[in-house]
Amino acid sequence: MKSKRAKSLQRVGGKTMLEMICKTAGSISTKITLIVGFDKDSIINESKNFDFEISTCEQASPIGTGDAVKCGINEVDDADKVLVLYGDVPLIKKETLENLVSTDDKSLTILSTKVDNPFGYGRVKKDNDGNVTQIIEEKDASNADKKISEIFTGILCCNKVLLAEALEEIKNDNAAGEYYLTDIVSIINKKGFKIKTCIVSNEEVKGANTKKELSELEETFRKMKSKDLLEMGITVSDPNRVDVRGEVSAGTDCIIDVNVILDGVVKLGDNVSIGPNTILKDVEIGNNTSIEAFSHLVSSKVGKDCIIGPYARLREGSQIDDSAKIGNFVETKKTTVGKGSKASHFAYLGDAEIGSGSNIGAGTITCNYDGKDKHQTKIGDESFVGTNSSLVAPVTIGSNAYVAAGSVITKDVPDNALGVGRSKQNNVEDWSKNKD
Repeated sequence: MKSKRAKSLQRVGGKTMLEMICKTAGSISTKITLIVGFDKDSIINESKNFDFEISTCEQASPIGTGDAVKCGINEVDDADKVLVLYGDVPLIKKETLENLVSTDDKSLTILSTKVDNPFGYGRVKKDNDGNVTQIIEEKDASNADKKISEIFTGILCCNKVLLAEALEEIKNDNAAGEYYLTDIVSIINKKGFKIKTCIVSNEEVKGANTKKELSELEETFRKMKSKDLLEMGITVSDPNRVDVRGEVSAGTDCIIDVNVILDGVVKLGDNVSIGPNTILKDVEIGNNTSIEAFSHLVSSKVGKDCIIGPYARLREGSQIDDSAKIGNFVETKKTTVGKGSKASHFAYLGDAEIGSGSNIGAGTITCNYDGKDKHQTKIGDESFVGTNSSLVAPVTIGSNAYVAAGSVITKDVPDNALGVGRSKQNNVEDWSKNKD
């Protein structure tokens, strides 16, 4: 990877590979153990950010996957199964793991896949009944073996007691001097146990050892997520140019344009349109709402029949009610914009409550920060704030009230009143004639 960080901490889809695989594992199990070695402190610190409990065991020397599993085997109760996963194989699906662990409680099941060119991989050799007898490495494969297209992914599920016994029998009499986990297949077969396979598509079990392979993994992940969007019935302008980095749900007739990033939990109503070059993270968008190009929405909720953007930024805590408009170069933060209200151009609305049917003029700023604390601005219903106005919080603008353009408002404006906060204009006659 040409990196100072552990391979599992490289990112795919905006998350570390470690987080991705641990999240999937955590969806089917309450007990996860990480076997750590290189860059262990960074891996442990990363795991502390996950919302489920993870234990760690250290592999003192990198002497093979068999030894790695042996380091953590005592973390598992004898009555349980062991599911072995890899930190650099992050795209495996929950359903695949559920299928894998639902097999025979008393034996071993391995996860395999079929490839067009199996060169370099361990082939899965089976008997006439379809039970696995051994994994044949490339160097040991006969001409007949080399024609086998089914390969072992390294992922497996096994009864804990049986696995522990097999691990004790693994030898390291090979060129690398390592203990290979694949050896347990032939060991368990010789004990008379029937070994089954679960076969999955290549895309789920892809890994990455180089930055080039990491980029290929990113591409695979993008295609998988785009396929999910299409299966939901979402129209995607170009599946190669949308990145889903979280969980998306949607109603009918939604459209997503190019270069869109969907992160966190994103909920779309019916007939929602997402314009190009837009980022949505942890947002909910109502029916018939349009998010225009180059907009950035985070931790916000948008009602139905709204227009957001282009070039709008909705920060955390923003709530835009039905039929409202947040236009180009408008930023909101911890702000509620009422039904039918609009801020069409160049405004900052922070820590504000805006009623229904109000208009916020271009260049308006809610001055919410005094250098120490944040303060709130309240604007009533059917009010009008003129262009280039600064509302110095805490301050309240009443309903059906007006603020004259270019005002600095430091005191409350009552209902139905006009607030004017300008210095007096003075004109100096014939000034330009004498300026030299």
